[in-house]
Amino acid sequence: MVCDTRIRALPATLRPAAEQRLQEALARLERALAGGTVKPVIGSNGAVAFKGLWLRDGISDVCAYRALTAQGSAAMRAAIARAEVNAGTKVNLQAVASGVHSHDGGTTWHTGH
Repeated sequence: MVCDTRIRALPATLRPAAEQRLQEALARLERALAGGTVKPVIGSNGAVAFKGLWLRDGISDVCAYRALTAQGSAAMRAAIARAEVNAGTKVNLQAVASGVHSHDGGTTWHTGH
């Protein structure tokens, strides 16, 4: 997964701590989604970003979306379903896979850098 590319590049002695920080950040996001303090935003292009504050520990929105979706997060599924209704469009898996992302909670979108 792209999210842990940097983790795999670390020396073996540092990987466990980095992996733990990644999992803790994902758990914080999942709790924030369940509590409604963070909400996903879906752009007209179908890309996903998160609006609201969560301690991300350097994880991008698109990586967090991919990771929680891969884990089968019920909070993520419910939040995405609500966001799709609000946006009037579905998540575009091609946009997610290509790394389309937002730095400002879904106001503007970038194709990748």
